[in-house]
Amino acid sequence: MNFRHSWVIAAKDLRTIRQRKTLMLTIVLSPLLLSLLFSVIVQYAVSSSPGLKISDLAGLLDAFAFWFVIIGAILPPPIASYSIVGEKVEKSLEPLLATPVSDGEILLGKSIAAFLPTILATYCGAAIYMASVDRSLYGIAGYLYYPNSEMVVILLLLAPLTALLSIELNVITSARVSDVRSASQLGGVVFTPFIIVYIAGEIGVITLDTPTLLIISALFAVLAVVLFFISTRTFQREEILTKWK
Repeated sequence: MNFRHSWVIAAKDLRTIRQRKTLMLTIVLSPLLLSLLFSVIVQYAVSSSPGLKISDLAGLLDAFAFWFVIIGAILPPPIASYSIVGEKVEKSLEPLLATPVSDGEILLGKSIAAFLPTILATYCGAAIYMASVDRSLYGIAGYLYYPNSEMVVILLLLAPLTALLSIELNVITSARVSDVRSASQLGGVVFTPFIIVYIAGEIGVITLDTPTLLIISALFAVLAVVLFFISTRTFQREEILTKWK
């Protein structure tokens, strides 16, 4: 596999993403609005509850932090859907498929183009959230709450793995549909398990602490490998060139 070929494809897709205002707004605003919303809630809780302790907010803060995993699942589908199905609809995918570039190089390039904006936006949103929460909580804690071990696992393991899973699932669904909306909607179902995990944490069925997050990360790593092989076998350039209508 020639990584240079993949990077050329990724760079071309990234330029296209920058030109699409709807995609850019989705990528930028989703984590930004969430981080601001969570920061305001924490600030309000601190200002309205004299004598509040960090332990009183621990569950809430863990739940807020987990939303940056969910963001990693939500952002890739519209990007990856346009990258494959959108280019097919606009007749710009066939010239790429007709080149000597391998299927693996094409998939890697398009995955990079969906992965980089997702992770960059997630990290920026998380940085704003952590800085705001630290400012709100320093007075009652006496130390900076973030970054803690849970957030380290989320940002370095869970969020990237979630983005990869979302991209791989979108590749699989994109090979079976012929319009961007359907591909994006089907690919978006990947965030459903994360909502279930979030709700389970909220109602106390599980605790979103470091050991639990590491277990989830290990499971997602295995699933990512499985979906990688499925996605590479699903993406068949001959079928795309001859049967997609």
